[in-house]
Amino acid sequence: MDLLTQGLLGTSIALAVAKPDEIKKAGIIGLLAGLAADVDFFIRSNSDPLLNLEFHRHFTHSLFFIPIAALVLSVLLWPFFRKHLSWKRVFTYSLAGYLLSGLLDACTSYGTRLLWPLSEAKISLNIISIIDPIFTISLLLGVLLTLKTKQKIYIYLFLIISSSYMTLGWFQHKQVEQLSFQLANQRGHQVERSIVKPTLGNLFLWRSVYLHQNTYFVDAIRLSPLTGQSTIYEGESIKRFDPEIHNLKIAADSVLQNDIKRFSSFSSDYLAIDPQQKDFIIDVRYSNLPNKTSPLWGIQIEPDNPEKHALFQIKRDSSKAIRDAFLNMLFNNN
Repeated sequence: MDLLTQGLLGTSIALAVAKPDEIKKAGIIGLLAGLAADVDFFIRSNSDPLLNLEFHRHFTHSLFFIPIAALVLSVLLWPFFRKHLSWKRVFTYSLAGYLLSGLLDACTSYGTRLLWPLSEAKISLNIISIIDPIFTISLLLGVLLTLKTKQKIYIYLFLIISSSYMTLGWFQHKQVEQLSFQLANQRGHQVERSIVKPTLGNLFLWRSVYLHQNTYFVDAIRLSPLTGQSTIYEGESIKRFDPEIHNLKIAADSVLQNDIKRFSSFSSDYLAIDPQQKDFIIDVRYSNLPNKTSPLWGIQIEPDNPEKHALFQIKRDSSKAIRDAFLNMLFNNN
């Protein structure tokens, strides 16, 4: 999730295990530890535009890396806290702050290598957006009240609230998934693979993508957790990316072919060619609107220059028309 939420979660867990007279110091260490997993953001190369995509949410988010990260953090932070805390306490708060970083990101749709190096599989539970103000604010309130009162009951309370909200996301995901399958059945489609994921900042409006006969079908599904009422906003379809179908003759050992494979891994193989731009391979999981196939990002390729790296491009559209269309679906303003 976003850095603020990661930092707040790290702070919250550290506060939850802190001694009463160490709450402030534990909070600082937990904050820094919660942010530390995203140090992989700085793994990038000017000559290889996809390097950052390859390593984001990689080994720094692995469950097996947690004790190593805590050890490194405690060594780095120990000189600043040695007059007030034992090394053991610094390590404990570093471990607590780092503990859930990877798990939190795995709850989103981006994909996290939780089990590296045992597995390269990217885990995406798709139960919360990368930015969700309700989840973030619940953590923030717990942290602020605990720091102000020195009473840990508040951090326990708001951790329960935030965990309950995450659980709601899991239940919503399961119900929306069933609605997606029902929609496919109504169309007479056989679902070969599918994904449903919450849209930005909420658990009401979801994006559904499923594959049928080499075509991705994209729809928006609104499900109220309060009433259980659902609304389907039927969307668009797009052909799955296939080098043979799209007549892309790229040497198997070329730089470009390897980049396409890397982007496919990043996108969990939800690839298509942008109909508006034939040399742009898109990640079908994401769009500016949940029932559209227009890309949020993708890679620019030059098939005639196979030894040139693909370029990663973001095509975010925050125009008023897009915002209005999104809000109309979110608030069910037909």
